[in-house]
Amino acid sequence: MFENLFSSEEFIEAVEILKTEFLLATWETIYVTILATAFAIIIGLPLGVLLVAGDKNGVLPLPKGFMNGLGVVINLLRSIPFLILMIMVFPLTRLLVGTAVGTVASIVPLVIAAFPFVARLAESSLREVNPNIIEAAQSMGASPFQIIVKVMLPESVPSLISNATIAITTILGYSAMSGIIGGGGLGKIAINYGYYRYKYLVMVAAVILLILLVQIFQSAGTRLAVRSDKRLRGK
Repeated sequence: MFENLFSSEEFIEAVEILKTEFLLATWETIYVTILATAFAIIIGLPLGVLLVAGDKNGVLPLPKGFMNGLGVVINLLRSIPFLILMIMVFPLTRLLVGTAVGTVASIVPLVIAAFPFVARLAESSLREVNPNIIEAAQSMGASPFQIIVKVMLPESVPSLISNATIAITTILGYSAMSGIIGGGGLGKIAINYGYYRYKYLVMVAAVILLILLVQIFQSAGTRLAVRSDKRLRGK
């Protein structure tokens, strides 16, 4: 399998593919990951807020049936394997972007797979807020909306950023899998050359680039989380 991995012909061909295709593939992976993460946060963060604020002990208790239903839907979406989900949402993807394959089309299943995950991460971050701070805001007459916007979200910013970093690295991994159904980026190169054409050196290069991107996103997210933590800034 790997006997010709480092042969001169394989190496030269891999270098040529790196020159002609990897720059575009890396850009496709980055913008798909960032866009999908942004949309997942736009959908998932309000749901996470709703899961906490609408709880029976929350600042805005909602009917138990509604909350249970919301939790079930989020858990169901989280439990579907991503490869199966991509196939299941083909009709929706085609309806929204006009095609079920391609780089742009991969954003739709990525968002659907990621926003329930983001919702649970946001819920976890918001539940870490000191309840005494919330009680103090309530005693001063703050409305539920004011408590959410001016107390819960600001107090949980470092944790939210840390969890957003987890989300973006997870979505990056999902974006690589989307190459199986024609999605672009490094995943497509790894599958097309490494799996279908047995160009394993190209596949290794694509994997290394994906690892580097994960490290970059993780480092940037960690720094942002530390800089936003008021407890650390005060030291």
